[in-house]
Amino acid sequence: MKSVRVPTTLQQAVMQTLRQKLQQANLHLKRDFPEPIINYRQRGTTAGSAYIQHWEIRLNPVLLIENQQAFIDEVVPHELAHLLVYHYFGKVPPHGKQWRWMMEEVLSVPANRTHKFKIDSVRSKTFTYYCSCQQHALSLRRHNKILRGENHYICRKCGERLIFK
Repeated sequence: MKSVRVPTTLQQAVMQTLRQKLQQANLHLKRDFPEPIINYRQRGTTAGSAYIQHWEIRLNPVLLIENQQAFIDEVVPHELAHLLVYHYFGKVPPHGKQWRWMMEEVLSVPANRTHKFKIDSVRSKTFTYYCSCQQHALSLRRHNKILRGENHYICRKCGERLIFK
């Protein structure tokens, strides 16, 4: 997969929001959380991920470039909240009451669990497989595993093996 270069000005905007929200959290929680590592290596249709053990946030460069302001306003605080919640409360449900509290009360951002960005540009090709009751869209990775004989897939409804036609 070809890497996508995020323009420096956009990286600066991400860091500005991250630092502002982190300062807001530090003041509210009376803590001194360090600045997390930010990288732009998130792939697929996921906008971002928080890696709590590494104090790291991974952002999807394609979705960031396509949805700049909404991404900065929503995704950056969303992932920061995951880091803060873990280090403040410990292990709790990922989008539970502690995360919602962190988003709304501490970071002053609506607690949306998922993004609403168009994902056509990052959606991978799918392959249509069939069983007796329906058709299934399998990813390129799963399709290739079937072709190599490494795996097969079964329909959860009828229990039949999926067939590529």
